[in-house]
Amino acid sequence: MICGVDEAGRGPLAGPVVAAAVILDPRRPIAGLADSKQLSAARRERLAEEIRARALAYSVALASVEEIDRLNILQATLLAMQRAVAGLALCPREALIDGDHCPRLSIPARAIVGGDASVAEISAASILAKTTRDALMRELHLTHPQYGFDRHMGYATAEHLAALRAYGPCAAHRRSFAPVRAQLELWP
Repeated sequence: MICGVDEAGRGPLAGPVVAAAVILDPRRPIAGLADSKQLSAARRERLAEEIRARALAYSVALASVEEIDRLNILQATLLAMQRAVAGLALCPREALIDGDHCPRLSIPARAIVGGDASVAEISAASILAKTTRDALMRELHLTHPQYGFDRHMGYATAEHLAALRAYGPCAAHRRSFAPVRAQLELWP
């Protein structure tokens, strides 16, 4: 039993970083798994439902904006990954982590650069992390519609940067990220 682990949301200026851990069932394969960034939003949602229905176990966890600002984005990402693996209902024998850093785990872990495109378990984790984070950002849009979180998911798009200049940062913005920090100096 191997779990794949991936995250979504390291680069945005707002919102949490979300990690997922997935143990797939080899008797119930899921066709079409791929890096979540290569899939349409509709395809990701369909695959996320299938993953939740067919996986032996899965867990999704996050690190908050406050944790990102306190720890830094890499350490917050590793913390979210730790939480995701700890939340699994089954204990895997190994964790395969997308990227080049591994969180501290109680089981062996191996980092695989590009694993979200080459390892089915990591692809599944990528899809769950991305769909969960996107849903969180759509919820955040309901309380802060002026930023357009439902469209750019917190990334530093021209639209988002213009909203930051117009309205200043909200509580969901990562104060440790340079574009937000620059606006904090202008907005008391």
